[in-house]
Amino acid sequence: MFQGEFHQEACQESSQAGDELRMQVVGNIRALVGALPKALISREANKSIKRMKRCRKMQRRLLENLLSLHRDSHFAHAYKLNRMSTTENFRKYFPITNFEDYRPYIDQLKKGNVRALLGPDSKLLMFSLSSGTTSESKFIPITDRFLKDYRRGWRIWGVRVLNEHKPLCSRSIVQLTSDYDKFRTPGGTPCGNISGLVATMQLKIVRAMYTIPPVVSKIESPETKTYTALRLALTDPEVAMLTTANPSTLIHWARFAENHSEELVRDIHDGTLSVELEPKIRQELERKLFKPQPVRARRLHKILERHGSLVPRECWPNLSVLAVWTGGSAGAFLPKLQDIYGDVPVRDHGLSASEGRMTIPISDGISSGILDVESHYFEFIPAEEYETKEPTILEAHELEEGRDYYILLTTSSGFYRYDICDVVRCTGFHGMTPMLQFLHKGAHISNVTGEKITEHQAIEAIDNAKQRMGLSFEYFTLAPTWSDPPFYHIITEEMNGIGTPQLKEVAMRFAAEVDLELQRNNCEYREKRETGRLEQIRWYHVPHDAWQHFSRARQLNVGGSFEQYKHPCLSPSLTFLEELQQSVTALKVHEQNLIRLRTAGRKAS
Repeated sequence: MFQGEFHQEACQESSQAGDELRMQVVGNIRALVGALPKALISREANKSIKRMKRCRKMQRRLLENLLSLHRDSHFAHAYKLNRMSTTENFRKYFPITNFEDYRPYIDQLKKGNVRALLGPDSKLLMFSLSSGTTSESKFIPITDRFLKDYRRGWRIWGVRVLNEHKPLCSRSIVQLTSDYDKFRTPGGTPCGNISGLVATMQLKIVRAMYTIPPVVSKIESPETKTYTALRLALTDPEVAMLTTANPSTLIHWARFAENHSEELVRDIHDGTLSVELEPKIRQELERKLFKPQPVRARRLHKILERHGSLVPRECWPNLSVLAVWTGGSAGAFLPKLQDIYGDVPVRDHGLSASEGRMTIPISDGISSGILDVESHYFEFIPAEEYETKEPTILEAHELEEGRDYYILLTTSSGFYRYDICDVVRCTGFHGMTPMLQFLHKGAHISNVTGEKITEHQAIEAIDNAKQRMGLSFEYFTLAPTWSDPPFYHIITEEMNGIGTPQLKEVAMRFAAEVDLELQRNNCEYREKRETGRLEQIRWYHVPHDAWQHFSRARQLNVGGSFEQYKHPCLSPSLTFLEELQQSVTALKVHEQNLIRLRTAGRKAS
């Protein structure tokens, strides 16, 4: 297709070869100029890592500071926080909270009433958005102090990666971020993703390391955004690191590049863009996008001819590290990631969320990291006690290696003893500070690619779809299934009153209705569906008595009475359907064996 289109004038090829040489020279100069600030940041990072060993002392001192930060807020007065100036009083009298406790105060914050949740010395910069426990998104306040701590944690992580992967200093980084200013609240506060805010605040010398400008995050269409980002990234032969939150995003990138390889190579060759951009965004990208790159296009085309796709490890031969989450369900994507990108070291970002950064990994190939005891005050509930009336609540230095815990956060954004529903395992200690590995979201949250579906959302979506279609069944479970890409199964009992010929059509319509309901109620699920990281929900039915068999099987395994058993309307387990099938089969075999024994006994008697 491209034959005859790659015949360029010698002067044009020479010009581009000169551009690539200049890129290398600029990279070397940038590394030299950045050597001093990097050394200073490295020194501060090493000091922080050293201080983090003194866990109890650091945490107690930090909590006292955090308790005084918003003491004059309406929330603090309502919860009598002004009477809890010591760690002991705070831990004794302040209750465990979740987002719904803060929602009325955040609603006031959105209108511009900063004192509803924050003290007079705190500045509200933005709201970070994530899926809520109801159909509404969670608006997480980001303050100046919170952002300072957040950026400090990233600097510690980043400078250690730079020091361990030297090519990064003189080459390029491809980072995928989201817009921090998608819309404004009635009070005028930006709402979006905190990573976008951090990207816009980078120093020029740091910004020069990044191939994709922050303005790309403002592209609303997921497909247009992905195409534009790939168009920019593939033009740059000096890429040495790819970084984004979820490894599924990089897998999606590779598939997208395979499906659009001809257009991408043609655009790079011609200095064009095959998707429409808003005029303002297009203008900001003018210099990077709209210059013909025939030599680069020819190299990419040769890769395409050899392999039938734009193989990442050949498009970016200097690729030195992939920076993605590796804990929890994200770990399931790693074999496919390495199959696509080759034997490139993988560095975990650490456990982080809109509500706060929790861990800082300090080595490649592991998901556990040091608890960031300088940013937030942490408490922990042993996993086995999580849903008891009076669980044990531990401070960070009291954890035990090998045990699992739920995390509670007290942050500089006005959250206290906040249950983020993350389950972690203590894998060891850095001095007295625990090293933590993320396992999964809590029992009532499912999170495979970042969608964070809550049990409430699953129930609401399925009930609404049932009512709209006039269906009748009692038990159901929404559970993820591993595939490439993954998807969710709605597992129900057989639908009453529907004949076999119509069953398949009704099941497909029902699954599609639930999928649309979840997209309406959960912005993160919608984004994962739009970008192809999750496939549409599918339906699977089991016999009428299957749930009874399943619950009985579980009671045999864990003990307890049938009356105490709570049916899971949502399961976070990727193997739930398989376990359901196996347990039902095993129980039936067990019951058949009992019948045979009784029959044999009666005959013998």
